[in-house]
Amino acid sequence: MIFSSDNWAGAHPLIAESLVKAASGYASAYGTSDLDKAVEKKLSEVFEREVAVFFVGTGTAANSLAIASANRPGGHTFCHTHAHVNADECGAPEFFAHGSRLAPVDGLLGRMDPEHLKTAIRRTQSGGVHGGQPMAITLTQATEAGTVYSLDEIQAISAIARSNDLPLHMDGARFANALVTLGATPAEMTWMSGIDLLSFGGTKNGCWCAEALILFDTAKAREMSYLRKRSAQLFSKSRFIAAQFDAYLQDELWLDLARHANAMAAKLAEGIARSNSARLAWPSGSNELFVILNAETAKTLQDKGAVFYDWPAPQEVAATMDSDEGLYRLVTSFATTQDDVGQFLATC
Repeated sequence: MIFSSDNWAGAHPLIAESLVKAASGYASAYGTSDLDKAVEKKLSEVFEREVAVFFVGTGTAANSLAIASANRPGGHTFCHTHAHVNADECGAPEFFAHGSRLAPVDGLLGRMDPEHLKTAIRRTQSGGVHGGQPMAITLTQATEAGTVYSLDEIQAISAIARSNDLPLHMDGARFANALVTLGATPAEMTWMSGIDLLSFGGTKNGCWCAEALILFDTAKAREMSYLRKRSAQLFSKSRFIAAQFDAYLQDELWLDLARHANAMAAKLAEGIARSNSARLAWPSGSNELFVILNAETAKTLQDKGAVFYDWPAPQEVAATMDSDEGLYRLVTSFATTQDDVGQFLATC
């Protein structure tokens, strides 16, 4: 009963098989192999336009490079207060962008409120040279709260970005989970809705270590090549990242894996909704659930082998909780089984 993180899950057998296949023989290095080029072409097909693809090792690297590509002196990148770039990346975005700042924006359940975003941008602009200048906007899809921006919500933020001449980045560590929830195409959820750069994640969804930064404006590719090299993210044997994406994208495996993870989360949510000792803190749109449990139930579950994290409760949620209750995060993955879900529900 491992619900701690989708990072804990291993690699899907087809992706492992692709890695083994790529391990034999020789291939040109630094992203120039036939396999690298084939995967880049496949991603252009997936997104229905020519894209520039930069393989990197981590989502933090992809996010930080995206923000660094928009760098301005005294720059502010606007993000949700609880976004991964702001709360969990150890200052990497600021480090890569040489002193630019992240400007947190509030919004319910992980999604930036457009009006709060407008206010934050105006406040930065009003400070003049002393306060710095707006630089970029980044949103997380699916969010850190397990929720998903609708296409309309993405487009609303995109309109704000365009009106302020700011590039819009999407942190898609759980891109596939959000996509299958919306029933949209990759193009519809990105460039057709105004996204300029995408951190396309595979590691959380069945890959071993595969992330890519995707640029929808290929004219920006030359500068990004230098940024990636300078950041030590240009892998010599990049064919091993390409090999993972090759299997990941084949026959829509990536979407099937996300559908399974989401389905397991939905089944878990349905059971929790019927429980007398647990309740959902809010509805989820992906493979992350946030659940309120009393301390005794949480300990019983953990004693029986369930693994999950406690989580800081937002103020509006904390106000509904008793003193002996806590908020916990449950994350499903491509490797979660019906039995895992059943055992958990049988206890709570």
